Amino acid sequence: MGATPSSHFESFDGTRLAVHRAGSGWPVVMLHGLFSSAHMNWIKWGHHQRLADAGYEAIMLDFRVHGDSEAPQASSAYPPGVLVRDAAALVERMGLEEGQYDLVGFSLGARAALHSVAHSVLHPRRMAACGMGLEGLTEWERRAAHFKRVIDEFDTIKPGSPLYVARTFLKSQGVDRAAARLLLDGMDAFDIGALANITIPTASICGDEDTDNGSARALAEVLPDATYIEVPGTHLNSVTKPELGEAIVNFLKGEHA
Repeated sequence: MGATPSSHFESFDGTRLAVHRAGSGWPVVMLHGLFSSAHMNWIKWGHHQRLADAGYEAIMLDFRVHGDSEAPQASSAYPPGVLVRDAAALVERMGLEEGQYDLVGFSLGARAALHSVAHSVLHPRRMAACGMGLEGLTEWERRAAHFKRVIDEFDTIKPGSPLYVARTFLKSQGVDRAAARLLLDGMDAFDIGALANITIPTASICGDEDTDNGSARALAEVLPDATYIEVPGTHLNSVTKPELGEAIVNFLKGEHA
């Protein structure tokens, strides 16, 4: 059983966003990483199927500018907290009640998930933040600046450049670069003190070679009720391995201490 074809709904500002679904049962909202998509993070590598086989419904959003969702060209379409608002629009659209769903995010999706719970925008039962470390929250401006440089220098980046891997991935995903830069400009700062508000059980899941967003273990240590779970891989390839999906399922089932 694969994912259903994408359907679309209107977010808070009318932007059409795509959502993909697989399985039935307890709902799990899944948020992908920067310049990726539901297909690239969750569907291509079978993580949606692992959740479905475990009795969950995977509800996988494509953020604006990503996947099958629209990429608005006006800066007004990228207000502070825009991705959190997109996630909240999905939860509202699906009719998910407080404490009656789980939330999973990878990288940028993990940042959005943490932000949404820390500021009481979303109220899941459990949350898994994957591929995100403490520095990825506190030093987002540095990370965003890296990707802005990739966009700005896109046509001149050559093999051997430290920007080449990011350029290759951006190109492979067919991301609208003008809209992507607007999105990066609209990303708001993260109030690290707000992490104390995240009192639900949370997993900080990260590849054993992944330091792109800093220390996931340090993130788990500052959250009130968190477990650090290590899986194989770097930031780019940990999502390709079955262990990531297995760790998510086991945590949601309460099988991690």
